[in-house]
Amino acid sequence: MEESPVDRELVTSVASKIEYTALLQACQQLAPHCDDMPDLPSVLPEEQLDDGLVAALHKVLFDIHVTKGFLVCPDTGRRFPINDGIPNMILHEDEV
Repeated sequence: MEESPVDRELVTSVASKIEYTALLQACQQLAPHCDDMPDLPSVLPEEQLDDGLVAALHKVLFDIHVTKGFLVCPDTGRRFPINDGIPNMILHEDEV
């Protein structure tokens, strides 16, 4: 977790472009490993976002960093390791 100042304009501009269902799934998967995961609503409001939701989205999008673990492809189940915050997504020769 690296806290940064909340940028309301940035968060509101990217909010409409987010695949919100995928973001919620990622938050659910990270929650057991992150003590300070904010609660997000099940549906992103279409009207103007309140300050609490803007702060929660900012934290999830910009302040929480996965430094060790795996990215898992939902289609193939292939696990891509993350070390020092860098995912290794290079395929093996037999996967090309």
